[in-house]
Amino acid sequence: MNTAIARRTLLALGAAALCAAIGLASAQNTTPLRVILPVGAGSGVDTIMRSAQVALSKALGGQPVVIENLPGAGGISGTQAVVKAAPDGNTVGVVSNNHAVNPSVFKKMPYDGIADLTPITVIGGSPFVLVVNPAKVPAKNAKELQAFLKARPGAYNYGSSGNGTIIHLAGEMYMEAAGVEVRHIPYKGMGPMLADIVGGQVEMGVGAVPAVQGHLKAGTLRAIGVMGKQRVASLPEVPTIAEQGFPSVDVEGWFALVGPAKLPAAQVKRLHDAIVAAFNDPEVKAAMARQDNFIAPTTPEAAAQFFRTEQERYARLVKKANVQVE
Repeated sequence: MNTAIARRTLLALGAAALCAAIGLASAQNTTPLRVILPVGAGSGVDTIMRSAQVALSKALGGQPVVIENLPGAGGISGTQAVVKAAPDGNTVGVVSNNHAVNPSVFKKMPYDGIADLTPITVIGGSPFVLVVNPAKVPAKNAKELQAFLKARPGAYNYGSSGNGTIIHLAGEMYMEAAGVEVRHIPYKGMGPMLADIVGGQVEMGVGAVPAVQGHLKAGTLRAIGVMGKQRVASLPEVPTIAEQGFPSVDVEGWFALVGPAKLPAAQVKRLHDAIVAAFNDPEVKAAMARQDNFIAPTTPEAAAQFFRTEQERYARLVKKANVQVE
């Protein structure tokens, strides 16, 4: 009798567990999370998000994560797709510094970068470094570069990854702080710019650390200083521009997760918590460290304030540098 009762109990428990599993599977979101990147494949932000793709899917309970590159118009094309998406939590975008710069450099914008999006988190950032061609510029630090350029106003050029890009404005930030006159030469991307600095067609520019590492080791580029407030782990001997006497120079590449406007609070929390979990994954953390990226996800409220502050900061710099993009 006791054996029969035990069997019935086990069967009942097994059936209950099976029903729970079926219910969980049916509740699982099988609609892919579409992550729109307004940059090309192989870019810094693209590499970062693809490094976290598997961990993000896991953090979302197995929801598939699809990364879609929609580059163009300084990030406007891809971000516009996020703006137009349904606020159902299944479409998000990753924006970076250019998102805060664009309203100041483009005469017309097809959306409001603050009102038409829902901030979820500023995920982290990547350092920039000011580099020179050592055969063309003898300066070894920011003060020596200032003196060298002041003695030769307008005689030298600095390259950027495009007119009105964050790389352009990062260069302008140093030139303004140093009080020097240097011609700006825009390129279509960081790769061609760095190639011409190495080749001597232009003498200096600002680059992402991973993009310049090989050239620094080979001696074809020289690092003048890190553009942010902290030194870079892989370049411990390279001081920041700020610590060399130019405290106003403070710019790093950042990347943030956003959704369409009116994204429900529950979806914001779900996506925020998933990003935090994904970037805390040991493999993802190791990948970020190898790329010299720093990860410190903010709250949605802090992200919203950060966007406003960054937009105001770059607006002042754009006005001073008289930067405009048609």
